[in-house]
Parts: sequence; structure tokens; C-alpha cells
Amino acid sequence: MSPLLRLAMLALIVLFPGAAAARQPWPDVHTILDVGRPLGPGDYVWDTDDVPAGPARIVVDLDKRRLYVYRAGVEIGRSYIVIGPPEQPTPTGRYPILQKHADHYSSTYGRAPMPYMLRLTRGGVAIHGSPVEEDWVTHGCIGVPTAFARILFRQVKLGDEVIVTRHWLPAAYG
Repeated sequence: MSPLLRLAMLALIVLFPGAAAARQPWPDVHTILDVGRPLGPGDYVWDTDDVPAGPARIVVDLDKRRLYVYRAGVEIGRSYIVIGPPEQPTPTGRYPILQKHADHYSSTYGRAPMPYMLRLTRGGVAIHGSPVEEDWVTHGCIGVPTAFARILFRQVKLGDEVIVTRHWLPAAYG
């Protein structure tokens, strides 16, 4: 783990001392993917080589427009995302995956396709496959490239945790 990442994690523990003992507010991250370049619209990486089995933990950083996937403290996936606009923002919070449906269509937005849907809220917010362009937005969902959505869909289970936040681990992801 880099010294900056270690310092950022220590700062979180100092700022939220009771959280670490009760319910850790973030995944225990000790290894991040070396992507080698900034991710742009439509880009993603996935690498599970030599990563132990275990539940997936997902973090969505709305400000950076990135989704991060961890298993056993190791980052295994990262994707550029699209999110809701200011008038229909993607909500922050902590959510379990409530439903998985590979061939889902929106019942609210004219049967818009939502492939590899992972429902986060009863109100319809989900992670799903989507066109991911610089100026594209959703109706509050988290859109990821469809190829990435397919991989993510196969790797997660109902109940796996998703944290939607801002400024996720700035020392590690700058």
C-alpha cells in the first residue's frame, strides 16, 4: 500500500473512530489496479488474476465519474460512469444490491433498456449497462459500459454492498 493511501485510510479512521469498530464505512483497500492512464468515456478495466474469493464491494465516486470494485481488499474493476444530472441526481448513500436482472427494461422511462441491472433502491436507482459518453446522463442511475456491466453482474450477489459517494480515496486515485 502506498504511503498516501495509508495516510488517507488513517485519516478516515481518525475522523470516524466508532465506524471502524462497528460497520466499516468503506472497503478495506490495500491494492489498487495500475491502469496506467486516466479512464475516459466508455473505458473500463477488470482483473481478477490471483485475487482471493469473497464478496464484492462497490464504490461509486460521483465527482470522478468512476465505479470501483473490490474483493478481499484488492481492486478488481474500475469503470468510467454516467450519472444523473443536477435536476435528477444520483443519490449518495450505502445500498445493498436488492435485485439482479440481466434483461431489464425501465417501467418508468418508456421501457428504456437497462441491461445487467443491479437495483440499489426501491425507487428504481440501479447500476446498469448504458451508453457511456462524455455528455450522456441517466435519470439518476449509474450507467456503466454494457460489457463492464455484464462482467460486474456475474461477479456480484444480492446483498453485496454499494457505496455511492464523492471524493473516494483522493490520495490513491488523485
